[in-house]
Amino acid sequence: MTGSSEADDHDDAAPKHAHSSGMTRLRNYFLTGLVIAGPLGITAYLTWSIVQWIDGWIKPLIPSVYNPDTYVPFPVPGIGLIVAFVGLVLIGFFTANIAGRTLVSYGELLLGRMPVVRNLYSGLKQIFETVLAERSNSFKKAAIIEYPRRGLWAIVFIATEAKGEVADKLHAGTEVTAVFLPTTPNPTSGFLLFVPRNEIIELDMTVEAAAKLVISAGLVNPDYDKTLPRKGAKSDADTDTIQTPESVD
Repeated sequence: MTGSSEADDHDDAAPKHAHSSGMTRLRNYFLTGLVIAGPLGITAYLTWSIVQWIDGWIKPLIPSVYNPDTYVPFPVPGIGLIVAFVGLVLIGFFTANIAGRTLVSYGELLLGRMPVVRNLYSGLKQIFETVLAERSNSFKKAAIIEYPRRGLWAIVFIATEAKGEVADKLHAGTEVTAVFLPTTPNPTSGFLLFVPRNEIIELDMTVEAAAKLVISAGLVNPDYDKTLPRKGAKSDADTDTIQTPESVD
């Protein structure tokens, strides 16, 4: 009787195990599909939203004779984006010559005499020149610093060396670097910090990989080869050591 009951229990456990295994496999398939389809769907949605937003601004400016929507019973997406691209190329082409640069200079001179507009224009122009024209070496390296206190570490993007009044007023006695400390999960906002160079540890990961690490709140870690030499690691000369009488002798 005992052998018969054990056999019955084994027969009952087999379907339960198969059911549990099937549910686990189904869950894994669902999560795998979500990982693949999620980024694709969000990317497609954002792209489509940007195209529609640009079309909403540009299409009303296009004469009806040249607007394809006039001749078809449905709106043609992307026309505004194409027109905006061609328009920006033409603006860049015409302003690249002497006449165009002269006209732009007169326009900037006029804006420079407007109290509020000149500050807004100069700030936006500097941002666009830095980001698009790549006229600076900002955000070329990722690093870590101790922030907001000793023992806690934060990822930063190295901007440039401190210059001008900031560097003169600090009187740090060592090289000071301007770094950008991004926030999670939105790395476009953050804090500008001026940190002594010897307190910055550069990372081998790219800025893009560091941004992913910040956005994912530490869940997405880039691959790291430990055999490579450590970049920006503090040397013995950089660390503060206290010499005892025994060490001096």
